[in-house]
Amino acid sequence: AGGGAYWVDSQQKRYVPVKGDHVIGIVTAKAGDVFRLDVGGSEPASLSYLAFEGATKRNRPNVQVGDLIYGQFVVANKDMEPEMVCIDSSGKSSGMGIIGQDGFLFKVSLGLIRKLLAPKCEIIQELSQLYPFELVLGMNGRIWVKAKTVQQTLIIVNILEACEYMTAEQRKQALAKLSGN
Repeated sequence: AGGGAYWVDSQQKRYVPVKGDHVIGIVTAKAGDVFRLDVGGSEPASLSYLAFEGATKRNRPNVQVGDLIYGQFVVANKDMEPEMVCIDSSGKSSGMGIIGQDGFLFKVSLGLIRKLLAPKCEIIQELSQLYPFELVLGMNGRIWVKAKTVQQTLIIVNILEACEYMTAEQRKQALAKLSGN
């Protein structure tokens, strides 16, 4: 045998929380000092109201049920409830926190998320030539996107969803049609 290593990229459906992963969670409940978030795993994650930049007992973040939260797992193992924070090790938000209201949230496979999060991802670079947009990618397969108009937002959503099944050449042709080239 050649002793080569193989990478198996399965179309895993359910997200399993991993310490350090950045994910998009949906607030499902407030329980005392803790928010419960649906992160697409087998159980909800917890998020303390103190796990936001500048939060104190007196200065609580304005988080409501239904809000989208971009955060990071600090606890994620099979024996404990997953726990998220919206601050880095120096107490800064670093882009984490409540995600804007008027974007579009959708789900893709975990394999596509890994591809989109790769450094110098061609798909993201090509899309950014089309229109300006905001994008939040969660390791749990959730994507939030917002462009100037609803139509532009939905076009970006459709392209990102189609990337799952398109070759690079098909994607380039589709983007060329959209940009009128």
